[in-house]
Amino acid sequence: MIWLDQKREPKVGVGVIVVNESGRVLVGKRRGGHAPYYSIPGGHLELGESFESAAIREVKEETDLTIEKPKVIAVTNNLETFSLEGIHYISVILLANSYSGILHLMEPDKCVEWLWVDPINLPTPHFDASRMGIHCYLEGIFYIPTLENENQETDLEE
Repeated sequence: MIWLDQKREPKVGVGVIVVNESGRVLVGKRRGGHAPYYSIPGGHLELGESFESAAIREVKEETDLTIEKPKVIAVTNNLETFSLEGIHYISVILLANSYSGILHLMEPDKCVEWLWVDPINLPTPHFDASRMGIHCYLEGIFYIPTLENENQETDLEE
């Protein structure tokens, strides 16, 4: 069953691609409302918060890692989630190549485990914002065009 937003307006999320010294990215296997999807760390942008502050806060809350100088690298329009759940998110994706601390599972009610994975071979099922954000990171692009109908063509096919 699709759950429809009460306000019927897109919400803003942040996702953070944390990359370790081996080039692997951090993903969590989610539980609860986001199960069974894997995803990069992230969450909601709070009122008055910068993208960078949200990224630092979310990574710390979820993993206990402290990221340094996160940089906005992509934007995703999460229409797959909208079609499945009736909740429309626009996600701002940030990259963090530098971090400190020891990885911990800080929210066991929301995440089963954290894994360092090859960004080319992501575990499945994978949350659409995370999957598209990592694709943008790997391809060096900022946005993946979304088809509004099946007859349109995009640069993805070239």
